[in-house]
Amino acid sequence: MHDFQYFRPATVAEAVALLAGQGGDARVLAGGTDLLIQMRAGLRRPARVVDVKRIPDLARLDCDRASGLRIGAAVPCWRVAEDAGVRDVYPGLAEAAALIGSDQIQSRATLAGNLCNASPAADTAPALIALGATCVVAGPSGERTLPAEEVMQAPGRNALAPGELLVEIRVPAPPPRAADCYQRLIPRNEMDIAVVGVGVALAFEGDRCRAARVALGAVGPTPIVAREAAATLVGTPVDDAALAAAAAAATAAASPISDMRAPAEYRREIVGVLVRRVASEAARRARAR
Repeated sequence: MHDFQYFRPATVAEAVALLAGQGGDARVLAGGTDLLIQMRAGLRRPARVVDVKRIPDLARLDCDRASGLRIGAAVPCWRVAEDAGVRDVYPGLAEAAALIGSDQIQSRATLAGNLCNASPAADTAPALIALGATCVVAGPSGERTLPAEEVMQAPGRNALAPGELLVEIRVPAPPPRAADCYQRLIPRNEMDIAVVGVGVALAFEGDRCRAARVALGAVGPTPIVAREAAATLVGTPVDDAALAAAAAAATAAASPISDMRAPAEYRREIVGVLVRRVASEAARRARAR
């Protein structure tokens, strides 16, 4: 590994100053589970590494059914996966967080890092996008907010400018009779990268769906917001016909590649299968609220 400067700031303002002061040649270390591997492989050679794990404001996890969810950038995945409030109010997000790596990885890895690393197969991205999450970004010019689906711009490239830091992820409070779900397909039983990942969030009024969001992972250069698939569910009881229509629309929205994990044709087929399963489970959960 190359030589670099290491800093451990105590505040967000200090972290932003350190990031901005290096002319863009600095990297944030929230958990390091991606960054350190990339540095060892020589894929990234930052002159400065800014460790934000000890900033108190970034270690906050607040979940409330009435006001929503706030996840600091330094909150490790295991806290999200095991938090009783998250599991109750946002079960799909808890499922996604629980799938990232081993127990050791989950003790370090963060949802913010999962987004900013910008892997097309990031598990928490479709779950957050389905929930309509937004990200608070601090930088030299102040704070700005962007939707979770806009953080990833290309494989390995995010929307943050030099000197900026993703400080918090916010998930809105769910409406009554709403629920989410996340599932993925992997070649092995655990600790593998998604071949396809699907997140769905639904809200019901009476016996019919009144709002839906569908997000797809690992079938495009960035996560896909499958708006037409979501639209096929709205106004329906999410029955077999609606699920079939959603599966077909999601399959049409996918643009997978063929690689060592799976051919594109297989990925397209799995998109439809998972959308059916995930939307059906989200509907079951929403009806039970």
